[in-house]
Amino acid sequence: EKAKLLRSQPAQTVEPKGLLYVQQREFAVTTPKDGSVSILGSDDATTCHIVVLRHTGSGATCLTHCDGSDTEAEVSLIMSSVKSFSTTTGCGRLEVHLVGGFNDDRQLSQKLTNQLLRAFDLQPDDVHLVTFCVTELNDREEQDIHFPIIYGIAVNVKTAEIFPATFPEKGPDEDLRSAHVLTGAPLTNIYDARTEQLRIGPYFWGPFPHVDFWLEQDDAQILQNLSTSPLAEPPHFVSHIRSTLTFLKEHPFPSRSLFPDRKPRIYRKNEEGLWEQVCSDKI
Repeated sequence: EKAKLLRSQPAQTVEPKGLLYVQQREFAVTTPKDGSVSILGSDDATTCHIVVLRHTGSGATCLTHCDGSDTEAEVSLIMSSVKSFSTTTGCGRLEVHLVGGFNDDRQLSQKLTNQLLRAFDLQPDDVHLVTFCVTELNDREEQDIHFPIIYGIAVNVKTAEIFPATFPEKGPDEDLRSAHVLTGAPLTNIYDARTEQLRIGPYFWGPFPHVDFWLEQDDAQILQNLSTSPLAEPPHFVSHIRSTLTFLKEHPFPSRSLFPDRKPRIYRKNEEGLWEQVCSDKI
């Protein structure tokens, strides 16, 4: 019933003000006391799942975008991050919302759904499954081709409302963060709720294999080879991959070009509610 209700809502466009956008293999956790961030969100999930974990007592809320790379470790990580904000709260319970995936040919969505359910089931704490809109419950069919119904969601940290969403602005450092994922990064926490700072990096990788080869390929080749579900990707998938590959080509050694001082790139929300980079010497 909850999945049906969620699927029936049109996707809302979430503007950057007060938003913290979470990319694949990233997570962020905050509480209703946060003066900078009121919405956590992520989209472009095809076989991936977006997970929202919330403690009803403290209101601590985590959103992550999982792709099945190391689900058990990822679930433990988001559990401990939410619990770290909820230690002083006597009442309340942990609630989880799972959204994403569809009936894809390779059954990758189904596999990820099972991994997530198992990982939450293995937790010593009770976790209550509140929203389950994944795989076959998030699937639509058009001329024998399957697509997800919901590609992205947002959660309002203050009201706990969850709704289908799209995000015109996914910054800052979108290419850098995507490059981190494409080079095989583990799940990474990008936000410090106590200081209300978005922290990117420092990330390190070596030259991306065959980057010139991939950049020479046409759109169809990139879609076919670099997507888990070529027929169901959003229209901007190829341009996003090209942009990330170009970034990797320009920065084969990020330790030299991007993070020479080995410090993260730090952003805070300005008075307009938009991210602004903070000089590292001010920290």
